[in-house]
Amino acid sequence: MGGSRRIAIMVTLVSALVWSAAASAEVVIVPPRPGQVGLSLQGQYGTFLESGDLGDSFAAGPGFAVRLRYRMRYERGFGLSFESQTFDTRAGAEQRDAFGVIIPADSVFAPRTMTLGTFGVDFYQMFGTRTKTTKMLSGGGGLARVSRELNDGETDFPGDGMYVSGGAGMEKFVYQSWGVDVSGRYFAVFRDGKVNHQVQLSLGLVFYASL
Repeated sequence: MGGSRRIAIMVTLVSALVWSAAASAEVVIVPPRPGQVGLSLQGQYGTFLESGDLGDSFAAGPGFAVRLRYRMRYERGFGLSFESQTFDTRAGAEQRDAFGVIIPADSVFAPRTMTLGTFGVDFYQMFGTRTKTTKMLSGGGGLARVSRELNDGETDFPGDGMYVSGGAGMEKFVYQSWGVDVSGRYFAVFRDGKVNHQVQLSLGLVFYASL
């Protein structure tokens, strides 16, 4: 089991336990105010649609995300996101080396998995910021870094790209300024003149602190 898979499962289980405990006890909730910064750790699972060079070759897999989220006035916010997600090869798909040459799937030089790392900026429109559950719409963009683990255990880097994303989610606060962070996102990854489409679901914990 890969490192990102273990992290995703661990974060998801902790989130579920926190949510369950909060449901069975009276706790003090302190919703975040404008000027506070939230740190979110999420486990996630995503899949590429069968399009573009990445989507044609790779299918689905787990990952994790680290997000910083700054609360602004008028129920708005912005932040930074770092994500790392690993995808298994798509069954029956043509596999290519870093130069685009087709190679047999059982070759030692064929990719076994692909990891997509993203770093970017997010903007949020929030709703219900004075309640226990804050709903939000998000949009963002940034850099996308692609690496592949080959059958011989080596790693290659076939080229980086850019991405834009859009999504929706919510923060459900369960103890003071601690909450469960749930979101779904769509990613368009631009690489080598092609567009790759990915969708993902994320679940984790978020904590807000004053500056």
